[in-house]
Amino acid sequence: MRPDAVLATGRTDYPNQVNNVLCFPFIFRGTLDAGATTVTREMEIAAVNAVAELARQEQSDIVATVYGIQDLSFGPEYLIPKPFDPRLIVKIAPAVAKAAMDSGVATRPIEDMEAYGLADPTATPSPR
Repeated sequence: MRPDAVLATGRTDYPNQVNNVLCFPFIFRGTLDAGATTVTREMEIAAVNAVAELARQEQSDIVATVYGIQDLSFGPEYLIPKPFDPRLIVKIAPAVAKAAMDSGVATRPIEDMEAYGLADPTATPSPR
């Protein structure tokens, strides 16, 4: 392979693995939370933009620990976030939910988008 080639595949043994686990669960989360009746092109674009924004951010400590890579930064070896980056849900789901509301397909609009985006998806609900 040429040294200047940028490669993205579905294989885990190469950088830039493109896999549906990267977005699909979080697109679904935003879609379900907003009660969207369909997934619109605007929602898809919102998900892509959220992924692109996250790829350019500084890597999280969790990603560094899980993947054993300390110096990931946007470039030929890191075009998209790693599939198990915990920030994916807090970036993609709110973007998708907002796009659902903006495009008129949300049946349960999220009233406090800031709180929704800050919600900890790993938290255990408090007993009542």
